[in-house]
Amino acid sequence: MTATEMPSPQTSPATIDDATALHSPVLAWFDQHARDLPWRRPDAGAWGVMVSEFMLQQTPVSRVLPVYEQWLARWPRPADLAAEAPGEAVRAWGRLGYPRRALRLHGAAVAITERHGGDVPREHAQLLALPGIGEYTAAAVASFAYGQRHPVLDTNVRRVLARATTGIQYPPNATTAAERRLARALLPDDETTAARWAAASMELGALVCTARNEDCGRCPVADLCAWRLAGKPAHDGPPRRGQTYAGTDRQVRGKLLAVLREATDPVPRAVLDRVWDEPVQRARALDGLVSDGLVEPLENDRFRLPLT
Repeated sequence: MTATEMPSPQTSPATIDDATALHSPVLAWFDQHARDLPWRRPDAGAWGVMVSEFMLQQTPVSRVLPVYEQWLARWPRPADLAAEAPGEAVRAWGRLGYPRRALRLHGAAVAITERHGGDVPREHAQLLALPGIGEYTAAAVASFAYGQRHPVLDTNVRRVLARATTGIQYPPNATTAAERRLARALLPDDETTAARWAAASMELGALVCTARNEDCGRCPVADLCAWRLAGKPAHDGPPRRGQTYAGTDRQVRGKLLAVLREATDPVPRAVLDRVWDEPVQRARALDGLVSDGLVEPLENDRFRLPLT
């Protein structure tokens, strides 16, 4: 191949070897386009970051913002939440969905209060040891709250890396070891820059490199994106999981919880029976809520949000 036939740096797909070619444009884009979100502000603290990470799982920012503000106003420190009954966390969770996250956040607050004097721990291993905290959340809090160097792999980041470096439209349904290795290899060496990269690549996936209707014209690394340079080949892996809601047990659970959240006293089963006509599905949903610890059954066929 002659020199004139060699691809220019601007049209070569991104690789692990030239990771720095991705960092600078994405970070510069983030400096200009990052949303002003309350959990990104200096006064949010590690607890504000942790609360946001729990709430943002499978839930859009627009729905999280009002609940987040109310939550932090009521429980500005983990000890404030830990002092309340877990059912109050479920009540305050409102309609964010996946309410077991509220119980897990309450459990983490209790552990932080008991084990760490009420301060969210800095060390990744200590974060990972908290109840309800998985690899993603531990890495996110360590990175976003404490500026540490960890691969933070949410759905948005995974999609950006899949397209930019491996040339596929969508990542696998579940995070793989190969993705973790790739994310670690792409991390900037400097801790502060690595933490900024984690936030910037996540924001790029949320605003530009979206699951549908991606806007490559606004992408700062479009000229390096392996997927775009390959002609945007269509996804040929396992079918992507959809999120249906209407008519599902999730919908029934949500309706049952809505009644209990509004109640100040235990609710008779007869009142809960009014929220859904199909008795078998209704009973299954209620049993599931009890099994998950979201609802506490009482004598005389009454129910309430959990007190312990």
